[in-house]
Amino acid sequence: MPMEYCRQVPVTSNSARIVYLSPPHSVSMGDAWFEIASPDHFWFIRRFDVLNKIAGRWIKNATRVAEFGCGNGVVQAQIGDRYKANVDGYDLNQLSLQENISSSPLFCYDVHQRNPELANRYDFIVLFDVLEHIDDEDGFLASVLYHLKSGGILCINVPALQSLYSKYDKAVGHVRRYTLGQLLEVAQRNSLKPVASTYWGLPLMPLLWMRRYWIRNMPEDQIIAQGMDSRTGALNSLLRAWSRLEAIPQQMTGTSVMTVLRKM
Repeated sequence: MPMEYCRQVPVTSNSARIVYLSPPHSVSMGDAWFEIASPDHFWFIRRFDVLNKIAGRWIKNATRVAEFGCGNGVVQAQIGDRYKANVDGYDLNQLSLQENISSSPLFCYDVHQRNPELANRYDFIVLFDVLEHIDDEDGFLASVLYHLKSGGILCINVPALQSLYSKYDKAVGHVRRYTLGQLLEVAQRNSLKPVASTYWGLPLMPLLWMRRYWIRNMPEDQIIAQGMDSRTGALNSLLRAWSRLEAIPQQMTGTSVMTVLRKM
């Protein structure tokens, strides 16, 4: 991908391989999240299980894959390991890019810049746990879709049910949570055709209700770490098994919603 005008910043550690297409910028996301996000964490394992179930065939057949809002690269690494594919990662958060665990290409990039060399470049884009941070859903999606080929696939994951909104959501920068119907309305407004959708995390709903009350008086700087900490390896394994006690796809309810959408 020839981008002669972009610069590589020769900083130590992972920074040396970040391609800067835009200046770094703060995002509506708690940095403590990236300290917890790990391929071994039960929640990230379950999310990837769901991705494989409803979107695996499109990933397998994709030529070029990207993740917008890649953070520290958990999804990039998971897809790369499972499908032996590079997943171009885009983010504005320099800290998360520096801590990225994947071996895929990394770009510091503002999607609203709409770099012409990236127009219609990808046939599969992952947008995981990003849209709930964005005030202007439609404007943001229009910029993401600029990078997706006609007929390409966009896979979105968001937290479900506004009734589960808590101090944790506020701490990590969530503007909202979604029902499946609300997410599909957003898709329809943006000329996206649903091809697969599911709630997931149904077995975890009691934990979110418990967390809602457990953190209500907790200092703000501890909420993210405590709210997502799986405590011990044994508990993490137990929660991993517990989280799988649901059929996918399912349309009942859950703690998250994932949908696979085709660009028309």
